[in-house]
Amino acid sequence: MRYIHIIGIGTGNPEHLTVQAINAMNGADVIFIPTKGADKANLADIRRDICEQYLSRKDVRIVEFEVPKRADQNRSYMESVNDWHAAIARIYEGLIGGLPEAGSGAFLVWGDPSLYDSTIRIIERVRDAGTCAFAYSVVPGITSIQALAASHRIPVNLVGKPVEITTGRRLAQTGLTHETTVVMLDGEQAFSKIDDPDAEIFWGAYLGTKDEVIRSGRLGDIAGDIARLRVEERARHGWIMDIYLLRKGRDFED
Repeated sequence: MRYIHIIGIGTGNPEHLTVQAINAMNGADVIFIPTKGADKANLADIRRDICEQYLSRKDVRIVEFEVPKRADQNRSYMESVNDWHAAIARIYEGLIGGLPEAGSGAFLVWGDPSLYDSTIRIIERVRDAGTCAFAYSVVPGITSIQALAASHRIPVNLVGKPVEITTGRRLAQTGLTHETTVVMLDGEQAFSKIDDPDAEIFWGAYLGTKDEVIRSGRLGDIAGDIARLRVEERARHGWIMDIYLLRKGRDFED
């Protein structure tokens, strides 16, 4: 039976890879690398660099595939994501079906496959379709949350307090509801609309790479600076991956 490794590779630093991830890469016959156009070419370059650095087997093939863009015109967010996943699943089906009967392939997933990534659910779509039989496993990776906390030298949680992990879209709808809120996938800079200026923000982009940039401070003081910096960095690189943690309160406060 064909076998698929879903491998978390961290946030861009090749040293984020675990020994388990390296072993899984070298256990694959083919490594699939997604491409997302010229603006995001260095995302594929980082994956290629990881392969060059850690593949000890010379017979492992690299197969690149283009990721379709998500179409959101005249449809809801859920509809557009569902259609997008279906389109990617068709591509995965062709890639996996192209493996020999006992062959194995690997998808290199940014960060960790379990956290705001859809590779696992798309692989499940392919398997549910029943057109090609395969088994798969998941190798965890360093998340952007871990990388953010490490760069700012902070614990994620306050003592005895919960942590919310959400998206910019949801933050804009609900506001701050917990002492600690980690916000991912925020294309609208929802932090700038939060009416809690005394909250602290710990922000970072391109975490783990040579282009890493971080800022922290009182939200009311630096929200505008982060918003401007985000625009500048996006213009410079053609893309941006950022994440931030919002915190209100202190350890041992009731």
